[in-house]
Amino acid sequence: MPGDRASPNLPYPAQIEAYGGGGFRFAGMSHRGSLLCLPSGVWAIGVAAADAIGEAELALIFASAPPIEHLLIGTGRDPWLTPHALDKRFRARGIVPETMTTGPAVRTYNLLLSEGRRIGALLIAVD
Repeated sequence: MPGDRASPNLPYPAQIEAYGGGGFRFAGMSHRGSLLCLPSGVWAIGVAAADAIGEAELALIFASAPPIEHLLIGTGRDPWLTPHALDKRFRARGIVPETMTTGPAVRTYNLLLSEGRRIGALLIAVD
């Protein structure tokens, strides 16, 4: 799981250059494991499956100031629906959550980031 804002991270948003093999490549670096991407940076996140997303993994998302507009959840290889209570929590903060498998989430994140949108992504690594 990500720590607080002071935990090791890339301190700016970055396009995802590649994914697969259990990780991601971004900003000229390689990372094994899942990622949390926000306008304030990119963090490693200890989530291997969408149903393991909990309060600790969401803390930086909900603390993002100004808040993000849209959160993409890349669910790995398997589709997953956001539980109603979690969906309600996002929407109460003005965040539109959208789940899809990791490949489409990476492509959508890169596109929205290039448009300058306040986008976030929780991307689960795939092999």
